[in-house]
Amino acid sequence: MRWHPASSRYFWWSSIPLDTAPLKNSISPCKSGNGDCNEWVPESIVVDSGWLAKLIFLSAFPAFLVGHFVVHGFSRLGVNQLTSFMISMPLLIFGWFFLLGWLLDRRRSGRISVK
Repeated sequence: MRWHPASSRYFWWSSIPLDTAPLKNSISPCKSGNGDCNEWVPESIVVDSGWLAKLIFLSAFPAFLVGHFVVHGFSRLGVNQLTSFMISMPLLIFGWFFLLGWLLDRRRSGRISVK
C-alpha cells in the first residue's frame, strides 16, 4: 500500500474531520480516469471516540454547535479548519461552562424566580 497525499489532508479530533486545506482543489486522479484510485476519504474512515471525548461533546453540545458554524464559516474564506477549531473551541467551551455556572449560581442565590 502506498502513501497518498490526500490522507494527510484531514486531521481528526475525536470523530470530527478537520480539513487542513479547505479551498484546495479536490479533484482526485480517480475521478478523472487516470491514476491510482486507492484513496482514503473522510467518509470511509470509522473513528470510535473514547468515553471522555463523548462526555465533553455531550456536555458542551451548544458550544460544539456554534463551533461548527464558526469553523465552516472560516473555511469558506480559506482558513484552515484545524486552526480555527483549535482557537475557537476552547473559548466556546469555556464560555458555555461559565454561562452554566453563572446561571446555577444565580438560581441558587434566589435572584431568578422560577415559575
